[in-house]
Amino acid sequence: MHETVGSAVGNDELAALRLLALQGGLEGDLKISCAGLADRLDASNQTASRRLQRLESAGYLERETVADGQWVAITDDGERALRSAYEAYRRIFETGGEVELEGRVTSGMGEGRHYISLPGYKRQFEERLGYEPFLGTLNVELDDDSVRRRRATASLASIPIDGWEDEDRTYGPAVCRPATVESATGETYENAHTIAPERTHHDEDQLELIAPEKLRDTLSLEDDEDVTITVGDR
Repeated sequence: MHETVGSAVGNDELAALRLLALQGGLEGDLKISCAGLADRLDASNQTASRRLQRLESAGYLERETVADGQWVAITDDGERALRSAYEAYRRIFETGGEVELEGRVTSGMGEGRHYISLPGYKRQFEERLGYEPFLGTLNVELDDDSVRRRRATASLASIPIDGWEDEDRTYGPAVCRPATVESATGETYENAHTIAPERTHHDEDQLELIAPEKLRDTLSLEDDEDVTITVGDR
């Protein structure tokens, strides 16, 4: 079991990971020496070795020691950490408060229609989003890059939908964010929102959207068609 990342990996370790990536560590095994890494980091050999150990313990790096150095390779977890840092900087310099996601239309499990129709949610949609949603969601399966980029939406402004209860059960809260949906043919719909229940059966690659109209009909969408969703402030 890996160490808790938060207790082992900090900015210094991520700086070492970034340096290894720039040297080709994302492309396969990379041969390095602690002395060489130490020079690049302007640190001691002991410090460089400790940073590598922490990256390995956190699961960000795989290492194999040989007589004249060591072979290292950045793992999928390490790549995700680098991409997360990249997205943080991209939000500052490039996105202007927006995150672009891509995927393909899929059929949902029919749960969206039921939950959107419930009075405790329906009232809040009308008050906070300014419309009564069509009874159903547009379901999108995100591609791998968009699954990683999706984490960046957590920093965007959101519209909370409070949890509530009736005589039978308690319903959990959800979060909505403004979104524009664009079809592969270039048609766009601007007055949509992503919706993310606090408790959901969907994986991170599943994105749901609501709108005043049926998005499938308005944008002439069928299953497996590509769409681009721009999530951000409006």
